[in-house]
Amino acid sequence: MLLIGPFKQVLPLTGLPAKGAIPDEALQVIENAGVVVDGKRLVAVGPFKRLKELYPAAELQFIEDDRVLLPGFIDAHTHICFDGSRSRDYAMRIAGKSYLEIARAGGGIWDSVTKTRAASLDRLVELTVERANRHLTEGVTTIEVKSGYGLSGRDELKMLEAIAQANDLTVATLIPTCLAAHMKPRDYEGEAGAYLDWVLQELVPQIAGKQWAQRFDIFIEDTAFDTTVALPFLQQLKSRGFDLTVHADQFTAGGSKVAVEVGAVSADHLEASREEEIALLAASNTVATVLPGASLGLGMPYAPARKLLDAGACLAIASDWNPGSAPMGDLLLQAAVMSAAEKLSTAEVFSGLTTRAAMALSLRQVGTLDIGMDADMQAYPCSDYRDILYYQGKMKPCKVWKQGRLVHT
Repeated sequence: MLLIGPFKQVLPLTGLPAKGAIPDEALQVIENAGVVVDGKRLVAVGPFKRLKELYPAAELQFIEDDRVLLPGFIDAHTHICFDGSRSRDYAMRIAGKSYLEIARAGGGIWDSVTKTRAASLDRLVELTVERANRHLTEGVTTIEVKSGYGLSGRDELKMLEAIAQANDLTVATLIPTCLAAHMKPRDYEGEAGAYLDWVLQELVPQIAGKQWAQRFDIFIEDTAFDTTVALPFLQQLKSRGFDLTVHADQFTAGGSKVAVEVGAVSADHLEASREEEIALLAASNTVATVLPGASLGLGMPYAPARKLLDAGACLAIASDWNPGSAPMGDLLLQAAVMSAAEKLSTAEVFSGLTTRAAMALSLRQVGTLDIGMDADMQAYPCSDYRDILYYQGKMKPCKVWKQGRLVHT
């Protein structure tokens, strides 16, 4: 048993509402506090002096007392399994070229598909572990990772195998999602609906047999899959017991309506969501996951996070770390910058990176510092939790724990 502390402040992020706006007054802040860990789990959180009395035999892991402790962040939407750079795309974008012009010049998603297909399994494992470990040092202890740059049977399976192997080689927890429905492959001879039928008939049974993913995603957009083919595809996956998430409303609205109709766990992006889509999401149990990194990378407006919260939605914040639209991959920086633009409270941002992000991945053991939860934690070199967003991502955690083990210092 391990007693860790004292911390100037501990924010357990317990007792926060699952949906809607959250004032900062709802945050519980325990001053001069500590935590007790038994194995991988938390067994006590409270004033440090009191914990020392209650657990006199616990081994002490001393922490400088001018630190703030939070739960580990959860990044509920990433594409960190890929090879290659798309810096040429970015240079063209900031020079004024359109998405279509970049794609016609050989850029876009297909560029990443080509490079990822050419990469070996070992290479993809190495790159995924490297990115996951960087995330870990920045306080992100759980990371969703999508396939979707393979877009063939062999290469989608290669990506999912790489994610599985990477999960064994990094301390962070990786949650795999199959995004074989990222776009219709250029080398597939057939219509979009036929390609999705192939995914269902040929690829899904192999993934299920290997247990490489319990979650499936689809990009609903004019340049990918429209709602008429996406809906039956998702319904089929739902009937087979898979969890669903949707790339929705990034450039045009419509995807979030499908996500709500099929009971998807989350609808992600939402930059183009209108009042109608906001109301639908707010009235549903589908988590609205916003991706400020994509807005920064593409020079687009943010998703309407403030409106979603005020309408009563459950809002998660994720990085969308990918080689094209969101190459930065700095979750805290993105969330902090968006919070200023969208006027999100500190409580709403922290919840969106922890408790509500856990909901977007259907996770129950992470997201708060509560008794019985995994001891995934991060400490910041400050004595006031408000400093963390104040420095807009420049302040990084000085210590990170994964399931009670100190993994970054």
